[in-house]
Amino acid sequence: MQGLLDTGADPQARLTAAVYRASEHLHRDAGPRVRRQVLALDAARYGDRALAARLAAVEVEGDSGPGAGWAVRWATGSQVDPRLWRVLSTRGESAVGVATAVVDGRPVAVVPFDGALRVWDLATGQLVGEPLADHGDGLPAVATAVVDGCPVAVTGDHDGIVRIWDLATGRPVGEPLTGHARWVYSVATGVLEGRPVAVTGGVDRTARVWDLATGQLVGEPLSARSGTVEASAVAVTVVDGRPIAVAGAHGGKVRLWDLGTGRQVGKPIAAHTGAVEAVAATLLDGRSVALTGGGDGTRVWDLVTGRRVGKFPNHFYGVCAVATTVVDDRPVAVTGDKGGVVRVWDLATGKQVCEPLTSHDGRPVRGLATAVVDGRPVAVVSSAGMVRVWDLACDQRVGEPLAGHDAPVRAVATAAVGGRPVAVTGAGDGKVRVWDLATGGQVGKPHAKHKERVNAVATAMVDGGAVAITASSDGTARIRNLAASRALGKPLESSNLHNEATAVATAALDDRPVAVIGLFDGTARAWDLTSGEQVGVPLTGHSGTVLGVATAVVDGRPVAVTGSDDGTALVWDLAVGGQVGKALTSHDSPVHAVAAGRVDGRPVAVIGSGDGAVRMWDLATGQPVGEELVFLWPVRAVEVTSEAELVVCFGHEVAVLARR
Repeated sequence: MQGLLDTGADPQARLTAAVYRASEHLHRDAGPRVRRQVLALDAARYGDRALAARLAAVEVEGDSGPGAGWAVRWATGSQVDPRLWRVLSTRGESAVGVATAVVDGRPVAVVPFDGALRVWDLATGQLVGEPLADHGDGLPAVATAVVDGCPVAVTGDHDGIVRIWDLATGRPVGEPLTGHARWVYSVATGVLEGRPVAVTGGVDRTARVWDLATGQLVGEPLSARSGTVEASAVAVTVVDGRPIAVAGAHGGKVRLWDLGTGRQVGKPIAAHTGAVEAVAATLLDGRSVALTGGGDGTRVWDLVTGRRVGKFPNHFYGVCAVATTVVDDRPVAVTGDKGGVVRVWDLATGKQVCEPLTSHDGRPVRGLATAVVDGRPVAVVSSAGMVRVWDLACDQRVGEPLAGHDAPVRAVATAAVGGRPVAVTGAGDGKVRVWDLATGGQVGKPHAKHKERVNAVATAMVDGGAVAITASSDGTARIRNLAASRALGKPLESSNLHNEATAVATAALDDRPVAVIGLFDGTARAWDLTSGEQVGVPLTGHSGTVLGVATAVVDGRPVAVTGSDDGTALVWDLAVGGQVGKALTSHDSPVHAVAAGRVDGRPVAVIGSGDGAVRMWDLATGQPVGEELVFLWPVRAVEVTSEAELVVCFGHEVAVLARR
């Protein structure tokens, strides 16, 4: 694996490794069909369509059934990154922090998952030993140290209990350390008079110092003049030869404490306007400095003078995690935010070193640590149920991914413009993009007229030209001529729809063009596009918001298929307004996406859900067709083209699949 990550390795080998790593966490438990589909999809996301085609063509056992084979034509790749080294996954559990250590000469990540502590080998990505699970409640804080030559982890939990673990044996060391009234939410380790110590901060507004060799409290709890000290984030460093604890508070202040005397050093630093979310310490040009992160960004402080010596541009979602390391002989800071974005900064210049690391599902960064693996600096990032390991020295491009949306894609429809088939997609940032279905290239510039997210897109023919109808959370629906790339008329206010429009499709009913609109209240209604009047009665049957709508013709009758966050999809006869057959109820998560079309000559509904699965149903019989497709993110939108291709939107990406 190290050879594949080496900048001098064969480019195709590096690409193959990057494709595998993109979804490494799925391959362990998936069957051969799912692995084949995911690998082909990731190859297309990296821009290698030939590799995607070869992977899709691999025969696996049981390939004879209908719908068994879908090949990826192309896919956007805004969320793939060759710097991703490992993905450590524990299903159904939440990673809330991370620390790194060296055990038996191997670099490891120590990760709390829902009250249990797990140790992962960073070089192989394998779990080391059994989970350490002695905490009865949540386990939000972890740090590592070396005690009597043995690597240990120090953990704090919601009950205020601190424990020490021998990482070589997986056993607890000594008795639990008690003293905090409740929730320990920060832990840091250091050395005091040659002895390893831990500093813990609790929600009980105390900070305590523990001798890790004896398990005894060192001195009295650290206290300010007010008698209490918050420690929402803490780091330990050395300033002028003295061991110092740097403690950040919810009120935005940072205090320095001499661990030898237990006294506060200097005046509090007014570091942030809101809570101090993260603290790290390092050396910069021979000076001891602290990095603090909060909702207003990252600051760098000289710990001798207490003055600010640096500031990084703020993340969009503020900063909640900070770590430091050295890359190419430069001291760098690694910062993470609540939107899942991680950035790397040159500490000396304050400039961003490389492109952000963004493949964290948009979930907050809960833990951030650095390590060295096979001589290369890495960042270990915990977010939701995943821990990802990033190669910070990787600066070579792998493949040529197509640019995708900058926000999650929520809607898709297809049309023909100038004789060429296109897909129209809408995203959470209010932008609408048009894609050439044959090449995957964007047609024209993104349309950015909506002020809030685009919930739905439909297409129709108006006065002989193809138009897109987009519905947004900003309360408007807009009509745009796709050939001329211009708006038609004024925005349609959705107030006459009684509540927010969340899905839309078009159909012909009694030779009249109609729009079938899904609404927040769980109903769907049909509207005459010519007169603007409502047609028939509301379609009622869902217990949750309608998130997807599609229309089709079955046995000569116009039908609508609606999907809801109640996990069901219902079929409706538009002529009479009644439900057809039973609900399609195989989904355990919300049905975000619905499409209808003809595949192998049969009318089908294609349904995408929040669990990342896409399933196909025969509309004539109400039975499932073939195997499900599995994607990396919740599927928000699907469409069936006139050529029986599938357009699938998941995360920030758009992919087109065709039958093998």
